[in-house]
Amino acid sequence: MNHKTELSEKVEHFVRPEIRALSAYHVPDSADTIKLDAMENPYQWPEDLTNEWLEVIRDVELNRYPDPGARVLKEHLRESMEVPNESEILLGNGSDELIQMIMMALAGKDKVVLSVDPGFVMYKMIATFMDMPYVAMPLKEDFSIDEAKFLAAIKEHQPAVIFLAYPNNPTSNLFDEQTIRNIIDAAPGVVVVDEAYHAFAEKSFMPMLKEYDNLLVMRTVSKMGLAGLRLGLLAGKAEWLNEFDKVRLPYNINILTQASAEFAIKNRHVLDKQTQQICNDREILFKELSQIENITPYSSQANFILARVQDGEADRIFNSLKEQGVLIKNLNPAGGLLKNCLRITVGTAEENKKFLELFKATLE
Repeated sequence: MNHKTELSEKVEHFVRPEIRALSAYHVPDSADTIKLDAMENPYQWPEDLTNEWLEVIRDVELNRYPDPGARVLKEHLRESMEVPNESEILLGNGSDELIQMIMMALAGKDKVVLSVDPGFVMYKMIATFMDMPYVAMPLKEDFSIDEAKFLAAIKEHQPAVIFLAYPNNPTSNLFDEQTIRNIIDAAPGVVVVDEAYHAFAEKSFMPMLKEYDNLLVMRTVSKMGLAGLRLGLLAGKAEWLNEFDKVRLPYNINILTQASAEFAIKNRHVLDKQTQQICNDREILFKELSQIENITPYSSQANFILARVQDGEADRIFNSLKEQGVLIKNLNPAGGLLKNCLRITVGTAEENKKFLELFKATLE
């Protein structure tokens, strides 16, 4: 037996089969492209603000560990995101780490994770990492929750945690508020309302934390223009968050992220102005897509637009745009309700114009 074969057999023996069956989360190379695939804010800071930020981080003591509880940053976030005083705050290295912390604390072979399909892919992936059963209830054709079936699934599976993105990714719509309230009332465990795109939707369950003991609200600063910082926030009752905090790795929010996020929040008016520009450009992009024959864009409450193209055309259009330097998200391989669908992040006015020009050309 050669060394390579022996090593492969060891890997197969010791690595869990469900992990070996997975594909690692793939991020495509975006060098030299118009990047409209990852729901990022396309704007950088003005030069004068960047210079002010550089002065702030100049004094950061990189030889020291960061504040393990990020106490100053938490207070800035509490005020900026209007977290109720009665709620505790837990920070993560992006929302993904918070999702992982929740599942680590609740994990068990009989602890079901419940969500919707289509939905955010990391819910299922992390459930697999944690060896937790994952159940996803199909959305209706209009991407709304089938409330009767979802409530029946709660009764059947008694989920430890329910994840609902609000607005939903990748469909960009807000679920009915009363439906979510009914789900919270019926849930035996916690319900996490993931508000990653809150900046573009304005509606929020954050004020409702005062009403429900089993509601948690998750936010991120990524879509506000701070994706590179990797900072997520979870708010809810201390009884839950104190337990989740036990599985948090020490110093998970690094010192540069803490200093940079505090600075950015103090200058939030710049981020808010960019957000408003994205919302305005979203409506323009939606209108332009609506006028193209055989293209069905769906109304969006996020910073991206889901569009359905003619049957069998999604892969060709995606590849053509990629070859011409425009990267969007091809959701067609997911199948189901996402068959023939493409997802376009709202870029700058110039990027949107270039995308539309090339997109129309691929249809001729």
